Order: sequence, then structure tokens, then C-alpha cells
Amino acid sequence: MNILIVKLSAIGDVIHTLPSLAELRRHYPGADITWVVEEAAADLIEGHPHLDRVIVSGRKRWIAEMKRGRLGGPLRELRDFLRELRARPYDLVIDFHGLFKSAALVRLSQGSQKLGYDSFQELSGLFYNEKIPEDLKKHAVDRYLDFPRYLGADVGTPEFLIPVTDDNRNRVEAVMSSEGISEERPFVAVSPGALWETKLWEDGKFARLCDRMVEELGVGVVLTGGGRKELEGIRRRMQRRAVNLGGATTLRELAWLYRLAALLVTTDSGPMHLAAAMGTPVVALFGPTDPARTGPYGEGHIVIRRGIYCSPCFLKHCDSLRCMKEITVGEVFSAVAGRLEERASVKRQHKGEGNDL
Repeated sequence: MNILIVKLSAIGDVIHTLPSLAELRRHYPGADITWVVEEAAADLIEGHPHLDRVIVSGRKRWIAEMKRGRLGGPLRELRDFLRELRARPYDLVIDFHGLFKSAALVRLSQGSQKLGYDSFQELSGLFYNEKIPEDLKKHAVDRYLDFPRYLGADVGTPEFLIPVTDDNRNRVEAVMSSEGISEERPFVAVSPGALWETKLWEDGKFARLCDRMVEELGVGVVLTGGGRKELEGIRRRMQRRAVNLGGATTLRELAWLYRLAALLVTTDSGPMHLAAAMGTPVVALFGPTDPARTGPYGEGHIVIRRGIYCSPCFLKHCDSLRCMKEITVGEVFSAVAGRLEERASVKRQHKGEGNDL
């Protein structure tokens, strides 16, 4: 049996689909499973043990190059991409994305069973020959798991398997060592970036928060999740030291960095989902989006948001940005301090239990 998964982007969406991949592999153990994904999130699934192959789309880069008048390269890559997509017959194609760009690939793949949501978002529903209801009240992870459920899988606890390698671990630990980060001193990772301006918290507030974490909690601070220059604005505002690893890691390396962190403080972004998938506690700042649908998945996370009348609005642009501006440094710091104390208490308890043996 040949199965094609279509989930192109973004980082968080790809992470949310990993439990469905695991269920499909369990339900169809002998199947040949392919995933088509865009370049930005490909590192998360290339070499994944549940996959037989990954097809990578350079759609955004192709469009950017063609807008600059460079047609030859993108058109050749597009031709090769479509040839690879159509190189084998698929018995089952599942569109986890539900947009025109993904539904078009479902049609081009010529799969016999084309499965998607019963939705006409961007006319995507016109491209499937089999559909399931889309329950937007569910978290994205649980909503995507409705596909393997529909196919007869006995869905269990969601499994987030990110193929971190020894090379990924060694490189992260080497970078940490070179920056003076050791296991003896816990560190908090901070990811201030977001694709929408409405999800951003002010750099000055992040800087004050980081200073307080260093001064009052005695932890190290590692800035992550964006480009180095983007994070320098926060680091320069700080009075205390922080390590800027913006742009210095691959996605899998960043996953391992978060696995080693005591906590991640973040906006609603891909790094938030990456840390949650690695089992790291998250303190997440939410404004225009709904944490019930796209918040950090699992136990032990803290979401801070303002329940103002217009939130969640799902707007990418806003004149007031009130929902994020009203989040204070003090309440985020209190959430971090409380979560770190819980972690320390659990460690002390485990150490005591070990001494009693």
C-alpha cells in the first residue's frame, strides 16, 4: 500500500501532524509512506523512521526567484518535483492542510483515495473523493488524528517523534559548552519571534524579563527561534548576560536544545510547538490566536493571555495590539518562577526517594 501525506507547512503544523504519522504507521505497518512538505519544515521529518521518503517543495523560493525574473531554475525544479510526486501510484492520499495549494497536489498525485476535510476553504473540498468533518473546536493535534481514526486506527496517546541524531546532540552540546552553558546551571530558552506582528511582545519587556530571570532566579538565558540580528535588539537592552543562538541551529538541533532547557518562554510560534513536542515545559504568550486550538500540546504548560472582547481575532495586523501589550513582565516572571520551583521540587523529591533506597 502506498500512502501520501500532504502537510506542507508551517513548523507547528508539521509537528502537530507527527502523531497522525505514527498512527498511520501502526495501522499500516507494511505501507510505503511518503510525505510532501515545504523546505522550511523539511528538517523535522527527513530521515524519520516512520517514513519511506520525503518530497520537498521549494514553492516559496520558486515564487520569489520567478518574481526576480529568474525562471529557468525554478521551472526545472518544479518539473522535477512534479515528476517525483507522480512517480508512484498512491492508494491513499491524505490532505492534512486543507488549502488550495495542498489540495492541488492531492489532485496532481492521482491517488485513488483522496481524503480531506469536508470544507470549502479555498475550494479545497472540490479536490477530494472522500471527506471527514473538521471540528475546529479541537486542538490541531486531535483534529488531525481524526484521519487515522476514520481509517480504523485505534488511536492512543499522541507520539511526537522528531528524528534527532547523535550529530545533532553533539553539535548542540558543543555550542553550549563554547558559550559557557553547563548542566550544573539550569537555563531558560526564550523565543520572542513570530510570523504575525500581532503575536509579538515588546523587545523591552523580553529584555526586562530575561534580566529578572538571571538576577532573581539564577538561571542562564538563551535567545532562540529567530535570526541573530533579530534577537540582538533584546540582548542589547539587557543589563545581564544572555546567549544569542538565533539562526545558529537547525530545527532538529533546536529541538535538542529545548530538550535540555528547563523551560521555554515564547510567543505563539513554531518553537513553542517544538519545545512541547520534546517534553519541555512552555510559558506561552497568546494574543490574537486561540490556545485551545493551537496552544502548546500536553501537560505542564502555562498560557498567558488577555481575555479581552476581541480575542481571539486571528488578525495578522491590528492598530492597537492591546491583547499582547497588556501582558506584563511581572505576570510572565511569576509564571516562570512558579514553574521552575515545581521542577526543582520534583527533582528534590526524586533525589530524596533515591537516598531512601
